[in-house]
Amino acid sequence: MASINDGLNKDNKIVSVLMIGQSNMAGRGNLGEVPEIKNPRCFMLRMGRWQAMRDPINTDRPISGIRYPSGVSLAGSFMDGLAEFLDREVGVIPCADGGTALSQWMPGEIIYDHAVMMCGLAKRTSDIGAIIWHQGESDSETDPIEYKKNLKIFFTELRAALGDPELPIIAGELAHTITPNWYCSRTWPTINRILHELEDELPAFAVAPADGLELKEDGIHFNSVSLREFGKRYLEKYIYLYNKAH
Repeated sequence: MASINDGLNKDNKIVSVLMIGQSNMAGRGNLGEVPEIKNPRCFMLRMGRWQAMRDPINTDRPISGIRYPSGVSLAGSFMDGLAEFLDREVGVIPCADGGTALSQWMPGEIIYDHAVMMCGLAKRTSDIGAIIWHQGESDSETDPIEYKKNLKIFFTELRAALGDPELPIIAGELAHTITPNWYCSRTWPTINRILHELEDELPAFAVAPADGLELKEDGIHFNSVSLREFGKRYLEKYIYLYNKAH
């Protein structure tokens, strides 16, 4: 069986992390509200090449005619901490896409194929070490049973496509304080429950908690300070999986 350590430290390649999900993974934190992360061992994949990591890591598009600009993401603090934990150069592969439903991430869909393609480019000079995922707001009206079934298919097929059936996956809870004007303000507990159920049903899968994290004035996107904290919580779960495998 593959372990959390398989694929790391081969041929002095950097360790890369696939960053996928919707807008709260892409990052909507306002630039300039938190100190910039300047870690010379942290990179991001742009145009097939590793460049110094900086915000916005995951450039994105406006959603539903409303401008939600790309900004601070949780990936920054996660990668900063990961470089220190592994004592390695690390690189993030930004493939999150705001406003996307799980159906758009299923195998064969464009953004799924794009993420796999980007990982293929990254594998030329890195070893894929983990996947970080945050999604669910767009599936607030999806049947929970169907959502859970498809989420398991998605994670299983993606791991297979990347060549590691036990590649670590860290997902994040939806915010606990989404305002009532968003339908998912009533359904976030269901999505979070499903994520935690998968911790017992999928190997090397963990969920970062979102309790106490604050949102922007739009009532659905985490603010910059909370995104920095969220990234640290994701890292804690990666370390948990790492230590569990050893």
